[in-house]
Amino acid sequence: METTVRIANQADISAIFDIRTSVTENHLSHDQLTEMGITPDAIRQAMSASPCVWVAEVEGVPVGFSMADAEDGCVFAAFVRPEFEGRGVGRRLMARAEEFLFQHHRTIWLETAETSRASGFYRSLGWQVVEQLPEGDVRFEKSLNE
Repeated sequence: METTVRIANQADISAIFDIRTSVTENHLSHDQLTEMGITPDAIRQAMSASPCVWVAEVEGVPVGFSMADAEDGCVFAAFVRPEFEGRGVGRRLMARAEEFLFQHHRTIWLETAETSRASGFYRSLGWQVVEQLPEGDVRFEKSLNE
Protein backbone atom coordinates (compact mmCIF):
# COMPACT_ATOMS: atom_id res chain seq x y z
CA MET A 1 0.00 0.00 0.00
CA GLU A 2 1.74 3.15 -1.21
CA THR A 3 0.86 6.27 0.77
CA THR A 4 1.88 9.72 -0.38
CA VAL A 5 1.29 13.11 1.21
CA ARG A 6 1.21 16.20 -0.97
CA ILE A 7 0.06 19.79 -0.93
CA ALA A 8 -3.65 19.92 -1.71
CA ASN A 9 -5.01 21.85 -4.64
CA GLN A 10 -8.45 23.14 -5.53
CA ALA A 11 -9.33 19.89 -7.30
CA ASP A 12 -9.06 18.18 -3.87
CA ILE A 13 -11.73 20.27 -2.14
CA SER A 14 -14.55 17.81 -2.80
CA ALA A 15 -12.44 14.91 -1.49
CA ILE A 16 -11.50 16.95 1.60
CA PHE A 17 -15.19 17.41 2.43
CA ASP A 18 -15.90 13.73 1.72
CA ILE A 19 -13.11 12.73 4.13
CA ARG A 20 -14.24 15.20 6.80
CA THR A 21 -17.83 13.95 6.71
CA SER A 22 -16.77 10.27 6.66
CA VAL A 23 -15.31 10.22 10.17
CA THR A 24 -17.21 8.71 13.07
CA GLU A 25 -15.57 10.64 15.93
CA ASN A 26 -16.17 14.40 15.79
CA HIS A 27 -18.48 13.85 12.83
CA LEU A 28 -19.96 16.91 11.18
CA SER A 29 -22.29 16.97 8.18
CA HIS A 30 -21.88 19.28 5.19
CA ASP A 31 -24.65 21.47 6.63
CA GLN A 32 -22.98 21.68 10.04
CA LEU A 33 -19.66 22.59 8.42
CA THR A 34 -21.39 25.31 6.40
CA GLU A 35 -22.99 26.69 9.58
CA MET A 36 -19.48 26.96 11.03
CA GLY A 37 -18.25 28.84 7.95
CA ILE A 38 -16.27 25.87 6.64
CA THR A 39 -17.25 25.91 2.99
CA PRO A 40 -15.53 24.96 -0.25
CA ASP A 41 -14.97 28.67 -0.90
CA ALA A 42 -13.36 29.15 2.54
CA ILE A 43 -11.00 26.23 1.87
CA ARG A 44 -10.23 27.60 -1.59
CA GLN A 45 -9.34 30.98 -0.06
CA ALA A 46 -7.09 29.37 2.56
CA MET A 47 -5.29 27.39 -0.15
CA SER A 48 -4.80 30.54 -2.19
CA ALA A 49 -3.26 32.37 0.77
CA SER A 50 -0.61 29.72 1.53
CA PRO A 51 0.19 26.02 1.09
CA CYS A 52 -1.67 25.06 4.27
CA VAL A 53 -3.59 21.90 3.32
CA TRP A 54 -2.11 18.45 2.69
CA VAL A 55 -3.79 15.38 1.27
CA ALA A 56 -2.73 11.79 1.95
CA GLU A 57 -3.37 9.35 -0.86
CA VAL A 58 -3.27 5.58 -0.87
CA GLU A 59 -2.80 4.18 -4.36
CA GLY A 60 -3.76 7.61 -5.72
CA VAL A 61 -7.04 7.90 -3.75
CA PRO A 62 -7.40 10.67 -1.11
CA VAL A 63 -7.84 9.10 2.34
CA GLY A 64 -6.91 11.92 4.74
CA PHE A 65 -6.02 15.58 5.03
CA SER A 66 -4.54 18.08 7.44
CA MET A 67 -4.88 21.83 7.49
CA ALA A 68 -2.92 24.47 9.37
CA ASP A 69 -3.35 28.18 10.00
CA ALA A 70 0.04 29.85 9.68
CA GLU A 71 -1.10 33.15 11.14
CA ASP A 72 -2.57 31.62 14.31
CA GLY A 73 0.01 28.83 14.54
CA CYS A 74 -2.57 26.08 14.85
CA VAL A 75 -3.41 22.75 13.32
CA PHE A 76 -6.93 23.47 12.17
CA ALA A 77 -7.86 19.98 11.01
CA ALA A 78 -6.48 16.45 10.68
CA PHE A 79 -8.81 13.70 9.50
CA VAL A 80 -8.40 10.21 8.06
CA ARG A 81 -11.11 7.99 6.60
CA PRO A 82 -12.03 5.39 9.25
CA GLU A 83 -10.98 2.44 7.09
CA PHE A 84 -7.43 3.88 6.85
CA GLU A 85 -6.89 4.66 10.56
CA GLY A 86 -3.95 2.96 12.25
CA ARG A 87 -1.79 2.89 9.11
CA GLY A 88 0.39 5.91 9.80
CA VAL A 89 -1.57 8.27 7.56
CA GLY A 90 -2.46 10.65 10.41
CA ARG A 91 1.15 10.73 11.63
CA ARG A 92 2.39 11.71 8.18
CA LEU A 93 -0.27 14.41 7.82
CA MET A 94 0.51 15.84 11.26
CA ALA A 95 4.23 15.86 10.47
CA ARG A 96 3.57 18.03 7.42
CA ALA A 97 1.34 20.44 9.33
CA GLU A 98 3.82 20.71 12.20
CA GLU A 99 6.77 21.27 9.88
CA PHE A 100 4.86 24.06 8.12
CA LEU A 101 3.81 25.76 11.36
CA PHE A 102 7.27 25.55 12.91
CA GLN A 103 8.55 27.62 9.98
CA HIS A 104 6.43 30.48 11.40
CA HIS A 105 6.16 29.82 15.16
CA ARG A 106 8.23 28.31 17.99
CA THR A 107 5.09 27.00 19.73
CA ILE A 108 2.07 25.66 17.88
CA TRP A 109 -1.34 24.58 19.15
CA LEU A 110 -4.54 22.66 18.50
CA GLU A 111 -7.77 21.90 20.34
CA THR A 112 -9.79 18.71 20.64
CA ALA A 113 -12.09 16.88 23.02
CA GLU A 114 -10.13 15.55 25.99
CA THR A 115 -11.86 12.17 25.90
CA SER A 116 -11.42 11.67 22.15
CA ARG A 117 -9.13 9.13 20.52
CA ALA A 118 -7.51 12.12 18.83
CA SER A 119 -6.41 13.37 22.24
CA GLY A 120 -4.40 10.19 22.82
CA PHE A 121 -3.03 10.37 19.28
CA TYR A 122 -1.75 13.92 19.81
CA ARG A 123 -0.18 12.94 23.14
CA SER A 124 1.65 10.11 21.36
CA LEU A 125 3.10 12.71 18.97
CA GLY A 126 4.51 14.77 21.85
CA TRP A 127 1.76 17.35 22.21
CA GLN A 128 1.14 18.59 25.78
CA VAL A 129 -2.17 19.67 27.33
CA VAL A 130 -1.82 23.27 28.50
CA GLU A 131 -5.42 24.28 29.18
CA GLN A 132 -8.80 22.78 29.99
CA LEU A 133 -11.46 24.41 27.83
CA PRO A 134 -15.25 24.57 28.18
CA GLU A 135 -17.37 21.57 27.24
CA GLY A 136 -14.59 19.01 27.75
CA ASP A 137 -12.11 20.29 25.19
CA VAL A 138 -8.40 20.77 25.80
CA ARG A 139 -5.75 22.95 24.23
CA PHE A 140 -2.54 21.18 23.24
CA GLU A 141 0.76 22.87 22.49
CA LYS A 142 4.00 21.66 21.02
CA SER A 143 7.25 23.61 20.98
CA LEU A 144 9.99 23.50 18.42
CA ASN A 145 12.58 22.34 20.95
CA GLU A 146 10.52 19.26 21.97
